[in-house]
Amino acid sequence: MKVMIRRNQAGVLSAYIAKKDLEEPIVEVEKAEIWGGLVKLANGWRLALPAMDSTTVLPITVEARRLGEMEI
Repeated sequence: MKVMIRRNQAGVLSAYIAKKDLEEPIVEVEKAEIWGGLVKLANGWRLALPAMDSTTVLPITVEARRLGEMEI
């Protein structure tokens, strides 16, 4: 699914999923640079983000995969 990742003025990362008209803060990240790892949204969704360079400029739209409850 297409996900826009952005950082607000307070430095908080959020994910916007246009198809669901959903914007949620990112509350957990697997990797400090977020790319190539899992992130957890405030609503409990977990997304696998693609590997990208750590200097990637935000906001950016990426192809992410939503993980189910049982997936690691």
